[in-house]
Amino acid sequence: MDTSTILLLTIPVLVVLAVVVLVAAARSRDITSAIGRLSQETQRRDAATPALGEAKASVPGKEIEKLARVGALVPAETAAPPAPYVPPDEETLGVNRRQFLNRSIVVSFGLGLSSFGAACIAMLWPKAGGGFGSAINVGQVGAIKDTIQANDGFFYVPEGRMWIVEFPDTAVVDAEDAYSEAEIEGMREGLLAIYQKCPHLGCRVPSCLTSQWFECPCHGSQFNRVGEKRGGPAPRGMDRFAMSVNDRGEFVVDTGTIIPGPPIGTDTTKQSAEGPNCISAAEGH
Repeated sequence: MDTSTILLLTIPVLVVLAVVVLVAAARSRDITSAIGRLSQETQRRDAATPALGEAKASVPGKEIEKLARVGALVPAETAAPPAPYVPPDEETLGVNRRQFLNRSIVVSFGLGLSSFGAACIAMLWPKAGGGFGSAINVGQVGAIKDTIQANDGFFYVPEGRMWIVEFPDTAVVDAEDAYSEAEIEGMREGLLAIYQKCPHLGCRVPSCLTSQWFECPCHGSQFNRVGEKRGGPAPRGMDRFAMSVNDRGEFVVDTGTIIPGPPIGTDTTKQSAEGPNCISAAEGH
C-alpha cells in the first residue's frame, strides 16, 4: 500500500474522530454547567399553600405522607393569589446563550475539519481525466519509438512524470524472469515507462546523452537506459509503471500503479556506459 492510499484512508478517520471529540466535550460542558432549580414563582406558591398549618415547614416529607394516609392533613382554605410577573432571570438566559455558542463552535470546527479533509482527499485522489495518478494514453507504439529515436534515446512525458525508453527485443527473455507481468506487457512491445523519481531520496533523475544512462544529480546514483542500477547509493533500480497496449496499438501507462524497481544486480540489457558519464558515481555516499 503506497503513501497516497494510506493518507486517503487516514484523513477521513481523523476528521470524524475530531468532530466526535468536540461534540462530546461540548455536551459534557452543557451537562456539568446546567442549573436545575425551581423558579421564584413556584417557590412562592409552595410557601403560600397551608398544608400543615403553622408547623408545615418543620414536618419532614415522610410525616406528610403518613398524615395524608390517615386523613390528618389540613386542606388549604383559600387558593393562593396569582404571583406577580417576574422577569426571566439573567443567569438562566445566559446558560441558553452559552449552550448555543458552544454548539455553534462545535459545528464550525466540524465544518472546517470536514472541508480540510475533503480538500486533502481531492488533492490525493487519482485524476479520472488524465495526468499523474491516472492511466495515460501516450500514443501509437510506432510513433513513440520514432520520438524516442529523435530525442537520442529518451522520451520524457511531463504529465505522467515518466521517461519512456525502448526495451531491446534481445533482453525480453531475461526480463521475463526478473519483472512482473504488468511490466513485461510493455517490454514485449519494445517500450518501458520509468518513474522519474530516484529511489534513493526522491530526486528527479535526468538522462545523460553521452553515457545513455540515467544519472541522479543529488547523490550520484546511476542507472542504465532501462533503469537498472549501475552505481551510487540507490537501494534498487528506478521504479516503473504498469503498462499495456490496447487493441488500437496505443501504449497506455497506469501512473496510479507504481512498481518498485529491480533489485541491485539485475542487468537484463548488459548495457555499459556508451560514453562519458555526466555525473560520477558515489558508491560510498
